[in-house]
Amino acid sequence: MALKLNKDLKMYYSISEVAEMFDVNESLLRYWEKEFPTMISPKKGGGKVRQYNKEDIANIRVVYHLVKECGLTLDGAKKRLKVSKEKTVNQAEVIDRLISVKEELESIRKELDYLT
Repeated sequence: MALKLNKDLKMYYSISEVAEMFDVNESLLRYWEKEFPTMISPKKGGGKVRQYNKEDIANIRVVYHLVKECGLTLDGAKKRLKVSKEKTVNQAEVIDRLISVKEELESIRKELDYLT
């Protein structure tokens, strides 16, 4: 799953925008917030509106990678992060880059097919 994020355009994102980026429900993000309070702690504005910054989104990406892509339970994800958070973060970043490269190559292939 490629993270659908238009980088460097905004400082804060709403919960609905973040949910759309990861194609998950807002309730799942709120649940992950409770389960990973040191990693995911959005700023709460007026009316308790959540505002996620880029660091929060990066941490959600790591949790998403462990739970949705690797298939770990939340306890398993917590244990993995305790043992090797940096390695897990790097792995998630590499996967994102590979997905981006794959999408770019598919786009080039479509253009080449169109030309022939």
